Amino acid sequence: MRTTELVTCPRNSFDWLGPAGVRGAVNRWLRLVAADAELAPYLLGIDRPRLAACLAAQLTSVLGGPVGGPAAGGVWCRLGLSEEQQWRVLDYLAAVLWALDLPVDTIMRAQREVRG
Repeated sequence: MRTTELVTCPRNSFDWLGPAGVRGAVNRWLRLVAADAELAPYLLGIDRPRLAACLAAQLTSVLGGPVGGPAAGGVWCRLGLSEEQQWRVLDYLAAVLWALDLPVDTIMRAQREVRG
């Protein structure tokens, strides 16, 4: 028996990235934020591994993975960032997810959820 059609299985973005891919995306995201001269001072004294774990849990949930881990809702708001700075953080997230070739609607949903 021969098949001439491609069989596709609908998968969410988390299935495609996996836990290691999500952690890698969060680490790239945090490196971009830390490299931004205006945003870097807000990360001084912050427990970055804990922040990364919170953001990875939140991003995992947004991408369709299992819900769990520490809550990260509005973590950027709690750092005292201005509205413009928060949008820049979200733009860095979009850049990282875009580089991973995720769909635009997924990127926008991730930005909305992370914003809190």
